[in-house]
Amino acid sequence: MIIDCHCHTGRADLIDQSWTNGAPLLAYLRRARAAGISKTVVFSQLRGDYNAGNEEVARIVARFPERLIGFVFVDARRDAGHIFGMVDRAVTKHAFRGIKVHGIDAMPTREVCETARAFRLPVVMDIIGRAVVVEKLAPLYPDVNFIIPHLGSFNDDLGVQQRVVDQLARYENVYADTSGVRRFDSIVQAVKRSSARKLLFGSDGPWLHPGVELHKIRALGLPKEKENLILGGNAARMILRAAR
Repeated sequence: MIIDCHCHTGRADLIDQSWTNGAPLLAYLRRARAAGISKTVVFSQLRGDYNAGNEEVARIVARFPERLIGFVFVDARRDAGHIFGMVDRAVTKHAFRGIKVHGIDAMPTREVCETARAFRLPVVMDIIGRAVVVEKLAPLYPDVNFIIPHLGSFNDDLGVQQRVVDQLARYENVYADTSGVRRFDSIVQAVKRSSARKLLFGSDGPWLHPGVELHKIRALGLPKEKENLILGGNAARMILRAAR
């Protein structure tokens, strides 16, 4: 089973850039099906009100329950004091299976990490190039799985990506997704220096084509068992563990 672990959906507050201009899923879902992708993790776009964003995502997931898995988006600063309640609602009412935090809002706090620990949820943490955040959180919360999108840098900052590769090897609870990584050798190094069990396939849909992103994993030429870990096995292990 192939799982895309990184896809946005719903509306955004800003309209000044293409990636904040709405994230309709119908074209993505057609492309994903054609590529053989069975399930997709979806979460809100950047918003000023993640309660509204999460509810919108829940409605979208309910339309495609066999295809989509919801993650709850929180702003560690703005939602402080309410994060446990937001996650509790998302898990108990909507069966969401993870937490998304974006560094543009704020980096994860103790409240976020302790909530993730309580619900046994993975945290997708976009560090926007600040690899030092991983150094601070991973050893403090060894029982929380952190997934770092884009190998740490959507801008393909080689230094950041190499530092995250090092962190994959050093911390058992640190993982990375492959979404939007254009420096192919960064993915090669991640597999060589850590292992296939530390990477998750992601597309950064609906803007990036899931079939194109999937081909990067195929192009690694890995043995089938290792390829399958990246394409879905690692994500399934964390998601099935979540909220139990």
